[in-house]
Amino acid sequence: MGMSGGNNGGAMAEINVTPLVDVMLVLLIIFMVTAPMLNNSGIEIDLPRAEAPPLDDSAEDQLVLEMAADGSIFLNEEPTTWDTISEQLAALAKLKPESPVFLRADGGVMYRDVARLLAIAKRSGMPRVGLVFDPSAAEPDEAD
Repeated sequence: MGMSGGNNGGAMAEINVTPLVDVMLVLLIIFMVTAPMLNNSGIEIDLPRAEAPPLDDSAEDQLVLEMAADGSIFLNEEPTTWDTISEQLAALAKLKPESPVFLRADGGVMYRDVARLLAIAKRSGMPRVGLVFDPSAAEPDEAD
């Protein structure tokens, strides 16, 4: 029989470690693949591609958050301030919870200001925040 060991008919005292090693190797591979994915924390945004079709400007429920080169902020072309933008976005998130926010920023605006505005939009309850850019400007220059 498979369970009998030796000539005396007693139980086999050795453990077969091959299945244990197989299971451990599979678990190791799973952890190695999933561990880098766990470190992707931060602001969640849908980054647009240069090949993306133009946005539909006729949608009435879209929110456009703009930042000019001088640092002034506009929400749907209405001027606002850093102090009030969070409350305005939170109120709009309650009225239109699935409405996307499109962030347009001048090329001269500091990255930290854009990141701050993205963070405010996410903390205010906006589920989808996207960046708007000029697709023609995304093409690399031949001189570079």
